[in-house]
Amino acid sequence: MRSRPARALLALAVTGLVVGVAGCSGSAPDTARPTLTKAPSDTVTVAAEPDPAARSIRASRALFASAPGAVVAPSDDAEAIRHAASAARTAHVPVLLTDTKDTKDTKSNAVGKELDRLDARWYQAEGDVEVDTGLERRAAPDATTAAATTRASRPATVVVADRTADAAVVGTATAAGAHVVTMPEGVTDPAAAPDVLKALHAHRSSPTVLVGSAFADLGDPTWTVRAAESGWQLPHGGQRPFDGHRYVATYGAPGAPALGVLGEQDPAASVARTKQLAASYDSVSDEPVTPAFELIATVAAGSAGADGDYSSELPVSTLEPYVDAAHDAGMPVIIDLQPGRSDFLSQAKRYESLLERPGVWLALDPEWRLGPDQVPLEQIGSVSAAEVNQVSDWLASLVRSEGLPPKALVLHQFRLSMIQDRSALRSHPELDLLIHADGQGSQPDKQATWKALHADAPAGVHWGWKNFFDEDQPMLSPSQTMDEVAPTPSLVTYQ
Repeated sequence: MRSRPARALLALAVTGLVVGVAGCSGSAPDTARPTLTKAPSDTVTVAAEPDPAARSIRASRALFASAPGAVVAPSDDAEAIRHAASAARTAHVPVLLTDTKDTKDTKSNAVGKELDRLDARWYQAEGDVEVDTGLERRAAPDATTAAATTRASRPATVVVADRTADAAVVGTATAAGAHVVTMPEGVTDPAAAPDVLKALHAHRSSPTVLVGSAFADLGDPTWTVRAAESGWQLPHGGQRPFDGHRYVATYGAPGAPALGVLGEQDPAASVARTKQLAASYDSVSDEPVTPAFELIATVAAGSAGADGDYSSELPVSTLEPYVDAAHDAGMPVIIDLQPGRSDFLSQAKRYESLLERPGVWLALDPEWRLGPDQVPLEQIGSVSAAEVNQVSDWLASLVRSEGLPPKALVLHQFRLSMIQDRSALRSHPELDLLIHADGQGSQPDKQATWKALHADAPAGVHWGWKNFFDEDQPMLSPSQTMDEVAPTPSLVTYQ
């Protein structure tokens, strides 16, 4: 038999309750039943405290409304915690961890307060634990009796544990009958974890507990879980656009071959062509490659037009066949705006019905965002960070209100002046921001632009690169694009 830490089975007094007989350690089995926290299905609890003792108590509160007892172990004793988790599963009670800051007074220390909240009558100590109650000893319920105390129905709470979640919290979750799913190594966002998304979708009418220090920086846990519950995932899994994904896209406008290859054929043929182009990256990319469309919705025009904004806005009905064909093929679509003298937000709202779909994203092209006296091709336009923030605020709000998965927001740029005050760009948990370097010409010039754009770029931004069939001198091959463009772009478009 393997050695185990010293175990103390101690009784804890509950006001108005007499437990057992004084001096007797063989009292009748404890037949009290635990009751689980009946949280509403839309409840999301985050136990992300860096201190494992605090996490253990947060998990206990999230999962148990009451319990006849608990198993207590020191937070710095891994072997004791493993034994505590096993004992807790048998007794269907939570695991509570102590740390060096806890006092021995159960009315003032964190473990003592939690035992009081649980209305517990006993606790079992694993390892070097002292909770001085001054009460008599009694036996904890054995496995047969404990199993009989769990007949009450439970909500199927989902517990998502990151790699820092210890055995104590997992033991508490298992004891409560929760469905436990673990985050993949190196992944901190549930939206980027396919198996977690599947579990949240399968248990979408259940409360959720996110456990682990990695979740401390999660922008909006409640929205993340709600979006995951939809079940929608990208072709290679997950919902986060640029976490573990790379896209190869064709660019253009319907029926306008001069604007890009996407306009050279009908929607079905465009899907086939884009898939073939993306497949040429499969052997050279270190991440899964997904084909995509970048579809120009508003086209900068040489004349003012009836509305005077030097931009031709395509009707939604013209874009829908391309969006539908891409959707059927599992391909994301990026709606691209060239607003002329209009503004990006006004134009984005024209395509709200398309942007309400999962997998339809948005791109802003400041080259074509003109001042009141400017016209296309005579000047290179620009946009303020404040105007971009108006769009990102609106798009993030749309994602949230419609229960959508995260979207990409693409900003085209080949000169620093095109996005003014770039450091003031706001981030949103609902959006992945990507700066797309779409300059054309010689490769030395394109590389110089690429490097200049990276200087003082906003933290956490992703990057895109454009290859031009006719204008690049020469155009990079797929292997050259992956080898020579550093950092490797998450989005590669072809025009």
